[in-house]
Amino acid sequence: MKKKFVPVLAAGALIVVIICFMLLGSIIEKYTPSKEHMNLSDYYNLSSEQDVALILNNQVLDAKGKLLNGTVYLDYETVRSNLNDRFYWDHNENKLLYTTATDLISADADSTSHYVTKDSHSLDHAVVKADAQTAYIAIDFLKLYSDFSYEVLESPNRVILTTAWGDYTTAPAKQKTQVRQKGGIKSPILADIDKNTEVTVLETGDTWTKISTADGIIGYVKSKALGTTSAKTLTSDYVSEEFTHIKKDFKINMAWHQITNADANTTIASVLQNTKGINVISPTWFYLNDNNGNIASLASSDYVNYCHQNGIEVWALVSNLENKDVDTTSVLTYTSKRENLINNLISAAIQYNFDGINVDFEALSSEVGDSYIQFIRELSLKCANNGIVLSVDDYVPTSYTAFYNRAEQAVFADYVVVMAYDEHYSGSEEAGSVASINFVKEGVANTLKEVPADQLILGMPFYARVWSETPVDDTTGADSTTQTSDNNNNDTDETDNAAADAQAADEAAGTSDSADSYQLFTLDSYATSMSEIQKLISTNAAEPVWSDIDGQYYVQYENNGITYKIWVEDAASLEEKLKVLQENQLAGGSFWKLGLELPSTWDTVIKYIN
Repeated sequence: MKKKFVPVLAAGALIVVIICFMLLGSIIEKYTPSKEHMNLSDYYNLSSEQDVALILNNQVLDAKGKLLNGTVYLDYETVRSNLNDRFYWDHNENKLLYTTATDLISADADSTSHYVTKDSHSLDHAVVKADAQTAYIAIDFLKLYSDFSYEVLESPNRVILTTAWGDYTTAPAKQKTQVRQKGGIKSPILADIDKNTEVTVLETGDTWTKISTADGIIGYVKSKALGTTSAKTLTSDYVSEEFTHIKKDFKINMAWHQITNADANTTIASVLQNTKGINVISPTWFYLNDNNGNIASLASSDYVNYCHQNGIEVWALVSNLENKDVDTTSVLTYTSKRENLINNLISAAIQYNFDGINVDFEALSSEVGDSYIQFIRELSLKCANNGIVLSVDDYVPTSYTAFYNRAEQAVFADYVVVMAYDEHYSGSEEAGSVASINFVKEGVANTLKEVPADQLILGMPFYARVWSETPVDDTTGADSTTQTSDNNNNDTDETDNAAADAQAADEAAGTSDSADSYQLFTLDSYATSMSEIQKLISTNAAEPVWSDIDGQYYVQYENNGITYKIWVEDAASLEEKLKVLQENQLAGGSFWKLGLELPSTWDTVIKYIN
């Protein structure tokens, strides 16, 4: 029995030894660092010899540059998103543009020459390359006009870009160590670094620290392998441009004068006779008239001369709304068409000797935003060269009008006008004020986030809308009906007293927030003058009720079964808006439009603008 038992014990011992070796091997494997080195072309996701990795502010971008004939090029969208959004690519005419404070820089695709206004300059390589998808701009050309530094490295091709200046945390390696793709000893090695190699510390951890090397590798090293951290300051050698503006030494008291035919110019004397304190008038003289940038003109030298004799500047308005056959997008997206439009405007300004141009381009789509801003840039240069004031009209800021880029407008234009009206308009789903005080305040506050106060002009209405609610007999709800309830724009953020005043206005108007107030009706409206509003109030024996919430009087009455609602614009409502102008120390105010106001309104205006 003993002889038979010995082999069994030996076999068991062997199995135990084998298991122990396996466990030991597993433990050794688990705690032994990987020696695998990752191919850096794979790390940077480079798929061809032309691809160039881009490392921006210690972050590897998904976008790639191109190495073409020894020159690094960056694609247009990467440039605009990360380096300089003032570059403009005209994909229709294959032309790159850049606007400085004094010059328009232009370069055609594949050309080694570029123009600074009219002066030609050359490089030893193309400034810009283009394919069917995008444009690629030479990095050394970009650097001429942009605040960034770059270093081009090889094996693999990569460019280290810096735009974020200031203090960075650095640390030396205490010993020779490895930079790994991720925090862990099994992660592949990206680079070996020697003792005392300085790295930039991005994220500190107990075991692993995320770092960036000087040659653009971002990964992890063991925290204990790094020495004491210190601060390193990166500074830029770029000299920023100074943009200047034509600024008036008086508060702007401007009014738009709607001119629809040449004969209307002869009324200027009588129109001005009913005003007080106006120092700028903007006649609606010009509009886009075809898809080549030509304009229709109603300009008059006699009109300008009369205004000048009375100490009033003329800032002629150009619109894109009158000729419905014109494609504004086509005009703005072709450089040659924009240039033609600009030259036509400047020629008219010189011919008729007016003082400024007021741009009122509305109903644009977001796709044309960059081209619209380029139009403003280019127009501003020629205006400045001829001493012509450039002002631009804008909606109140919203997410869907952000492409108007008011901040960039303010860099190039002399004045920006916020049209703080049409809060409710023809086609609105519910009745309401043209310009309630909170709408005005919010519009000004949001515009001031982009436009300096001394460049901002507050646009105010001389009109109101008369809303009519006509009951619908068919209660099944036809497409022409609107279901709504009127709460007189109550705002719970207002004070209790203001809320009480608004509630009193609702009760006087016969409205309520309750579900019982819902009814079916057709909603319609029309805009009309201050004097017509007063006639309607008087004729219908209506009682205006002041609303602190809206900053104006509210009127409601019935006539032949139709309910009429009016948020009244008058001297009282205008004064509330003028207070906003004064409190924010704005450049001035403007009014749409002359002829709709009551003459007494100007007594209120000159209390705040004089």
